[in-house]
Amino acid sequence: MQLKIMPKKKRLSAGRAPLMLFLCQMISALEVPLDPKLLEDLVQPPTITQQSPKDYIIDPRENIVIQCEAKGKPPPSFSWTRNGTHFDIDKDPLVTMKPGSGTLTINIMSEGKAETYEGVYQCTARNERGAAISNNIVIRPSRSPLWTKEKLEPITLRNGQSLVLPCRPPVGLPPPIIFWMDNSFQRLPQSERVSQGLNGDLYFSNVLPEDTREDYICYARFNHTQTIQQKQPISVKVISAKSHRQRPPTFLTPDGNTSRKEELRGNVLSLECIAEGLPTPIIYWIKEDGTLPVNRTFYRNFKKTLQIVQVTEADSGNYQCIAKNSLGAIHHTISVTVKAAPYWIIAPQNLVLSPEEDGTLICRANGNPKPRISWLSNGVPIEIAPDDPSRKIDGDTIIFSKVQERSSAVYQCNASNEYGYLLANAFVNVLAEPPRILTSANTLYQVIANRPALLDCAFFGSPLPVIEWFKDAKGSALREDIYVLHENGTLEIPVAQKDSTGTYTCVARNKLGMAKNDVHLEIKDPTRIIKQPEYAVVQRGSTVSFECKVKHDHTLIPTVTWLKDHGELPNDGRFTVDKDYLVVADVNDDDGGTYTCVANTTLDNVSASAVLSVVAPTPTPAPIYDVPNPPFDLELTDQLDRSVQLSWTPGDDNNSPITKFIIEYEDAMHEPGLWHHQAEVPGTQTTAQLKLSPYVNYSFRVMAENNLGRSLPSEASEQYLTKAAEPDKNPTAVEGLGSEPDNLVITWKPLNGFESNGPGLQYKVSWRQKDGDDEWTSVVVANVSKYIVSGTPTFVPYLIKVQALNDAGFAPEPAAVMGHSGEDLPMVAPGNVHVNVVNSTLAEVHWDPVPLKSIRGHLQGYRIYYWKTQSSLTRNRRHIEKKILTFQGSKTHGMLPGLEPFSHYTLNVRVVNGKGEGPASPDKVFNTPEGVPSAPSSLKIVNPTLDSLTLEWEPPSHPNGILTEYTLKYQPINSTHELGPLVDLKIPANKTRWILKNLNISTRYKFYFYAQTAAGSGSQITEEAITTVDEAGILPPDVGAGKAMASRQVDIATQGWFIGLMCAVALLILILLIVCFIRRNKGGKYPVKEKEDAHADPEIQPMKEDDGTFGEYSDAEDHKPLKKGSRTPSDRTVKKEDSDDSLVDYGEGVNGQFNEDGSFIGQYSGKKEKEPAEGNESSEAPSPVNAMNSFV
Repeated sequence: MQLKIMPKKKRLSAGRAPLMLFLCQMISALEVPLDPKLLEDLVQPPTITQQSPKDYIIDPRENIVIQCEAKGKPPPSFSWTRNGTHFDIDKDPLVTMKPGSGTLTINIMSEGKAETYEGVYQCTARNERGAAISNNIVIRPSRSPLWTKEKLEPITLRNGQSLVLPCRPPVGLPPPIIFWMDNSFQRLPQSERVSQGLNGDLYFSNVLPEDTREDYICYARFNHTQTIQQKQPISVKVISAKSHRQRPPTFLTPDGNTSRKEELRGNVLSLECIAEGLPTPIIYWIKEDGTLPVNRTFYRNFKKTLQIVQVTEADSGNYQCIAKNSLGAIHHTISVTVKAAPYWIIAPQNLVLSPEEDGTLICRANGNPKPRISWLSNGVPIEIAPDDPSRKIDGDTIIFSKVQERSSAVYQCNASNEYGYLLANAFVNVLAEPPRILTSANTLYQVIANRPALLDCAFFGSPLPVIEWFKDAKGSALREDIYVLHENGTLEIPVAQKDSTGTYTCVARNKLGMAKNDVHLEIKDPTRIIKQPEYAVVQRGSTVSFECKVKHDHTLIPTVTWLKDHGELPNDGRFTVDKDYLVVADVNDDDGGTYTCVANTTLDNVSASAVLSVVAPTPTPAPIYDVPNPPFDLELTDQLDRSVQLSWTPGDDNNSPITKFIIEYEDAMHEPGLWHHQAEVPGTQTTAQLKLSPYVNYSFRVMAENNLGRSLPSEASEQYLTKAAEPDKNPTAVEGLGSEPDNLVITWKPLNGFESNGPGLQYKVSWRQKDGDDEWTSVVVANVSKYIVSGTPTFVPYLIKVQALNDAGFAPEPAAVMGHSGEDLPMVAPGNVHVNVVNSTLAEVHWDPVPLKSIRGHLQGYRIYYWKTQSSLTRNRRHIEKKILTFQGSKTHGMLPGLEPFSHYTLNVRVVNGKGEGPASPDKVFNTPEGVPSAPSSLKIVNPTLDSLTLEWEPPSHPNGILTEYTLKYQPINSTHELGPLVDLKIPANKTRWILKNLNISTRYKFYFYAQTAAGSGSQITEEAITTVDEAGILPPDVGAGKAMASRQVDIATQGWFIGLMCAVALLILILLIVCFIRRNKGGKYPVKEKEDAHADPEIQPMKEDDGTFGEYSDAEDHKPLKKGSRTPSDRTVKKEDSDDSLVDYGEGVNGQFNEDGSFIGQYSGKKEKEPAEGNESSEAPSPVNAMNSFV
C-alpha cells in the first residue's frame, strides 16, 4: 500500500484529535526529498539520465562518443551490448569508458575506421536494486560521396519549351541539401516559371532566351561533415523563335492523374506539383473532403509545394493540386495516409513503496498501427525474468501487491510498431526507512507580536511518518484551534502572541521508529512611535524642532532615520539630529516640506511624518489673490484592469475660482519620478474616470488651475498596479543592414516600459531571404534594440519582422520590412571598355555594366580613373596625377572633358557600391589628336632700318601638336591710319627670327603672327613698327646699320632719274586724289581696295574665291568701314589673345553644361581665334563686332 500526504491545510479544533499530520493510503509515488544527507544514505535503483540519440550519425573524422549516464545508490556499474551481444571494451584498445559513467569514447582519430564500429549499441546500468537499459543506439558514420562522373551534353531548345535539369545527387547520410548556383557561387533566381523541386531537379515551365547560360550547377551540401559536392555544369542554349505556340498546362511532376503519399504523425507533410505550359501556369491546392488546417498550412516554392506541419491522423485524405493558365487547367489528386510511430499516453513512473504496500506501473501508448506493449525486468524480457509473486501483468499494466524489499527492480516498457519504438525505465523501490527530520535542530524563530509564525519540520520515512507537534515538552500534542498544520510538516501560528514564546517539538513516527526535533520561538514587542512629529508653521529665519520618541522591544536595537520629502536630509549644518529630535535652524523657504521619522529593527519598521510650512515674518497679510492651494485627500475607487475612478478634495482657491483640474500619473515601476499628463476635468468636477494601461504601477496627483496660474501638485495617491497583458504594439524603425559581408544587423526602436504591458518584455526577431523559399528563422532576444544574424550570404534581400512579447503573450503580427545583408566589394570589373575621342580636349568612354550579382551591394555608380601618361610632343615624364570622374547609377558611358591635345592618356573603370570600389578594368590607352596651338609667347621687332625690320619671337607655350610653320601677315598704315595691302609670308617652324627686307621707308607696319599645326592655325599675336627715316629722322637702335642706310640714301638722292621719278609719282598721286574725291561725292559702290585702307584688322576683309582679290562692300550702314586703326601701346608690349580652354566652350552658348553624372549636355565643338582672311580660308561675311574685336 502506498502513502500520500493529507490535503495542504487542516485546522485542528480543540477537543478533537491531537495535532497530527495524518496519511491516507492511495496508489501514488512517495516523493523523496532532495536533501543531500538523506540521499547519501538512501538506496535507489539506477535511472538513465543521459544517452545518445537512437539514430546516431557520427562524423568519421572525429572520435565516437556514445553517451550513457545514470544515477543510483549505490552508484551503478555499466556494461554494453553491440548488435545484441556483449561488447567487451577491455579487449579493444581504442575504446575507453569514462570513470563513474557509462559513456564510451572510441578513438578513431589515431587509428581505426568509423565503419568498423557501425552497429546497434545498448547500455546497461546496474546496482543491487536493479538494472536500467538505454535505447538501442544505432551508430552510423555520415557519408558525403562524390558525384559520379558523367558527360553532360549541351541542351539546345526553342523559346517557350519546357525543361527539367536533373540533379540526381549522390546518396549521403544524412541526405544532402540541394541548391543550384552558377560559377560565381550566386544562387540562380527562381520564380513561378523556374523552380527547384523537392528531389533537387530544376524545372522550367517554359524557357526564355535569358535562360541561356553554360553554368547551371547543382550543389549538394552535407551539413554533418560541412562539405559541398558539385555536379558538372550543364549548358543550356535557348534559340529565339519568331513565334511560339501557347499551350495549356501539363504536370512535370508528379506523373499521372493520381499518386499516393504516406507521412508520419508529427512530421511535416510536403506535397508537390510542378507544371509546364505557356503562359506559365499558376498552382492552387484544395482538400477534397475537408478544409486545409488553419495555422498549420504553408505554401512554399511559389505555391508549388503545400506543407502541413505537425501532421495528425486527421490530415489523411485526398489533396488536389490544380495548374491553370489562360488556355486551360489540369489537376492531380494525391491520396495522403498519416501513420504514427508510437507515442505516450501514460508513461510509466517510478514507484517508492513501503513493505506490504500495493502499487501499479502503467504503460500506455498509441500509434498507427496500434503499438505492441512488452515488459522487461532489469533488462530481461519479463517472461524469462525471475518470478516475483508480488507482481501481476495485465497488458499495459503491472499490478504489485504486498511488496517486499526483494521486489525492488527496474522495469522497462517497450511500445513498438513498424515505424518505431518507445522505451521507458521505471523502477519500483521498496524502502523500509525509519523517520528522519531534515530541519536543523534548535532553530530559533523570532516574530513580532500579532504577526504569523511558521515553524518548519521537513521529514522523510517509509512508511510515511505521522507528524505531531508539542510545546515545552508537554506530554500531550497541541490541541488548540489556533494552529494550522501544513502537509510538509510546517506548523503555522496565524497570530502569534506573547504566550506563544517557547520550545516546540516536532515528532515523526512510523512503524520502524520515531524522530524528533526542537525549535524555539520568541515573540517580540512591536516597535512604536509614541511621540510623533507634529505639523509646524514657522517664519523665515526662525528655528523649528520635530520630536520622534520610539518605544521598542528591549532585545532589539532600533535605528532612527530622518527623511525630507521621502529623501535624505539636505547636507546642511542647519540640520541637526539629537537623540529624539530633529532641529532645523535659520529656516528658509526651501526647508518647507514633509519630514519623516523612520525607526528600523531587524524584524520591523515604523514611520511618522509632519509637514513644515515656512511663512514670511509679516503681520496678518492682506487677502490672498493667488494660484489655488493643492488638492488633497486623493482616493482610488472602482479599480478595474483598464480603468479606475479618482476623487479628491479641492484646496483653497485663494479668491480666484478654479477653472480646471489637471491629473498627472507616475509609473513607479518603469519611470519613477517622472510625471505624465493623464487628463483634465472642469473646475466644478472632483472625480474622474481614468483609462489605464496594463502592467503600470500608477500613482496619481492633481493640480488646480485658476486665472492666476496653476497650483502645486497634490500629494500622490496610493499606488495601483494594473494586471499584465500582451503588448499592444510592436517596435518601430525596424531596419536590416549588414555591417560585414556575412551578417545582417537588425535594429529597431524598442518599446518603453510603459508600452511593455507586462513583465518579461522580449522581442521575437524573425528573418528569411526575400527571394528564397526558406522558412522564417526566429529568435527571442531580451529587451535590446539590435540583433546580428551571422553567416548570411553577401548582400541578399531579407524580410524582417520584430514582434514584441512578454509573459502574457505576443503583440499583433508585425508587417515584414525588407533589409539587406552586408555588402562586400564588387567582384567584377566593367568589361568592353572603349574610348571615342570626340576632339582634342574631349573623349567619350563606354563600358559594359557588370552583372548585378557581382556588385554585392547597392550600386552607386561607376568611377573612371584617367591620367596623362606623357605628351605626344615632349615625351617628358613627370609626376602622374590621376583624375577621377564618378557617374551615378547604372550609366554605361560618360564624357571626359578638359583633356590636353596631342597627349597619351590611360584610363580604367571600376564599379562602386556602398562598401567601396571593385577591381579596375584593364587599362585603356588613347591619344588625343593635335589641336591648334596657342599664340606665340612673344613678338619683338628689333633693328629697324630704312627698308627692313627684324622680327624675333618665342614659340607658343602650348603647341598642342607639332608646329608645321608660322604665318606672318603685315600691311602698311598710312598717315590717316588706313591699312594698305596685306602681305602673307610663310616661315619654317624651326625659326625664331626673321628679317623683312624691301620695306617702305619711314612707314608704319602692322604685323599679324601665328603658328600652325596639322589641326589648323592658332591664335595670333599683333605688333606695329616703323622703318627708319633719313639722317634727320629717328636713329635706329643699331647705329652701324643706320650709318650704312644714310650713306645709301645720299647716293640715290643725287641721281637725276630718282628726282624725275619722284616728281612723276607726286603728279600721279595728285591726279588720283582728285579722281577719288569726285567718285566719293557721286556715291554708289566702290572697290574694296579703297575701303580696306580704312580697316585695321585684315581678319574682317573677305576675299573672292576665284582670284584671291578683295571683293566689294555694299553701301549698307552696317558695313561702313572703320576709320581708326589700331595702335601699339607706348611700352611696345603685345597683348596675347587668350586661348585657354573653358568647360563652357564645350557647348553652344550657355548650353555647355555638365550633367549630374559628369557627362556633357548638348553639342561639343572646339573654338579658336580666326586668322586674317586670306584666299579660300573663309567665306563668312565680316561683322562690325569682329572688326571691333580686332582693335581691342
